[in-house]
Amino acid sequence: MATAAEQWVLVEMVQALYEAPAYHLILEGILILWIIRLLFSKTYKLQERSDLTAKEKEELIEEWQPEPLVPPISKDHPALNYNIVSGPPSHSIVVNGKECINFASFNFLGLLDNRRVKAAALASLKKYGVGTCGPRGFYGTFDVHLDLEDHLAKFMKTEEAIIYSYGFATIASAIPAYSKRGDIIFVWVSLPCRDRAACFAIQKGLQASRSDIKLFKHNDMADLERLLKEQEIEDQKNPRKARVTRRFIVVEGLYMNTGTICPLPELVKLKYKYKARIFLEESLSFGVLGEHGRGVTEHFGINIDDIDLISANMENSLASIGGFCCGRSFVIDHQRLSGQGYCFSASLPPLLAAAAIEALNIMEENPGIFAVLKEKCRQIHKALQGISGLKVVGEALSPAFHLQLEESTGSREKDVKLLHEIVNQCMNKGIALTQARYLEKEEKCLPPPSIRVVVTVEQTEEELEKAAAAIKEVAQAVLL
Repeated sequence: MATAAEQWVLVEMVQALYEAPAYHLILEGILILWIIRLLFSKTYKLQERSDLTAKEKEELIEEWQPEPLVPPISKDHPALNYNIVSGPPSHSIVVNGKECINFASFNFLGLLDNRRVKAAALASLKKYGVGTCGPRGFYGTFDVHLDLEDHLAKFMKTEEAIIYSYGFATIASAIPAYSKRGDIIFVWVSLPCRDRAACFAIQKGLQASRSDIKLFKHNDMADLERLLKEQEIEDQKNPRKARVTRRFIVVEGLYMNTGTICPLPELVKLKYKYKARIFLEESLSFGVLGEHGRGVTEHFGINIDDIDLISANMENSLASIGGFCCGRSFVIDHQRLSGQGYCFSASLPPLLAAAAIEALNIMEENPGIFAVLKEKCRQIHKALQGISGLKVVGEALSPAFHLQLEESTGSREKDVKLLHEIVNQCMNKGIALTQARYLEKEEKCLPPPSIRVVVTVEQTEEELEKAAAAIKEVAQAVLL
């Protein structure tokens, strides 16, 4: 019985062979021959070994030149020819032995040399010593750290706050603590020219997160919504993946590289419409915007709970060092386990924490200081309009904005030299300015060269007018 069945199968195979098209048989024959060739042919040919003589080896070693550890740097590079400051960089600053009005330091509220702030820092220095010599999880948590975190949370009207010992590391650590490989982050870039991007700390946070980065045009909510819609369509194609993919929108309250404000109300609407999370970096807007200095949320009247995470450094308005994040307790507590800058850096020196607490007390006691700062920003912003060869980049409410060349020379090096000459001549007239500096090979999109102008509450109307007049006079002499 089995033999008959086998014969029947053989007959069917022969019949199928006769009925098969000719091209099908030819193709199968070629494949069979190719398989036989692969089985019996050598995969590679052994090369004959050629040993060098001792003399030849020595000659090769002598000829070899290693790559330089770092690329050659010109001795004229600004980083190697820095200005030397003597004394506190407060309202007046002594640079290279010359006293100037300070339009360079981010001392927005004038607290850097404040008597009360210095007294609080001195008292803490006598009690705790200079530093901590340990991260927060290894005997680096002092009671003054907890007091500062509690004070910041109450000031910002959030559930909890966490402090970092380095301002740059705050948002750079916070982003990768939540967003991982496979998650999606929407962040702005100036398109199509790509001449500006998010601040460098955010860029490093994005890089460390290894997430999928999607770029939208600066403050263009239609372009952001386009990207969110595209992602929504992709999620519908693969709902299983979409369930585990987190989406973040990372913005700055006041943008460091442009001096413009983010359209937060529109961002919040998009957040809820497309189920994304908002991370808000407020290093420039904290202690500046809003009736009480709480930042861009207070400026627009946005509920603080609509923002998933707020970060800011304490190196501007609070005139201290370090940074903080604030938000809901379960969000902040996660950073205590995953924030690299928090877990692995020595904690903030207690004297700087005490200084920040006293600065917060002064901000709460003097809410009118923010209106004063805003008015001075408007005054100098208006006074600097119409300078031949220079344009003002930034909004009138920003205490840090840029002066850029109206027309580039076509060479970045030449542009930098022209602006550097303006800065030097202004310093000779008693006005201290600074050029915006970037790590040119590290920036995602290198911003154009610019002079950064910083406004503080300590500057008088006469000094603002003097600075504007000096800049106009020098720009005309250098550029025309």
